[in-house]
Amino acid sequence: MNQQAVDHLIRVDEVLARHIRRIGACELKPHRNRGVFRALVQAVTHQQLNGTAATTILKRFIALYPGKRFPTPEDVLATPDEKLRSAGLSRAKTAAIKDIAAKAVGGAIPVARTITRMDNEEIIARLTTIRGVGPWTVEMLLIFTLGRPDVLPVTDFGVRKGFARLYALKELPAPQDLLSHGERWRPHRSAAAWYLWRAADLPD
Repeated sequence: MNQQAVDHLIRVDEVLARHIRRIGACELKPHRNRGVFRALVQAVTHQQLNGTAATTILKRFIALYPGKRFPTPEDVLATPDEKLRSAGLSRAKTAAIKDIAAKAVGGAIPVARTITRMDNEEIIARLTTIRGVGPWTVEMLLIFTLGRPDVLPVTDFGVRKGFARLYALKELPAPQDLLSHGERWRPHRSAAAWYLWRAADLPD
């Protein structure tokens, strides 16, 4: 994320500005070479888990396919559910990953060249038809794979926790309240979300 985003956030929000000066430069760097299929599988794996647990399961999942950096959709479809579950995937996540693979093979998931030309709303509408893929999962794709600069995942626990800490709230903000406050951060809400994640990680 460029300095322009940081400068804008400092200018429009004095509470966030103090946090930014404490944290320093925004280190949000999208993995643009990661395909849509892989990004969705990784996002589903991370659902409702901390980073360490999700990374462990993901490594076991990839290890089911020796010699490959990541399995193809066809590989996943050919793998029995029991084998996928042996990597630590829940029954629901196994079903979701199988559906992601089926949709990729069937052409419902846009290829990289196509998805880069679609706007955020189009992408969310298209991909949330997949089993187990909700708006949050697609928002992670938009931020961390496609590098979209203006995404605010208001249902994300870390974003809400970081906001509550910075703005001295006793409870997590309602998604609608966070969305309303975040209007001032446009068009750099992805960078704002990154700083809120950093706030959530600060020691109590």
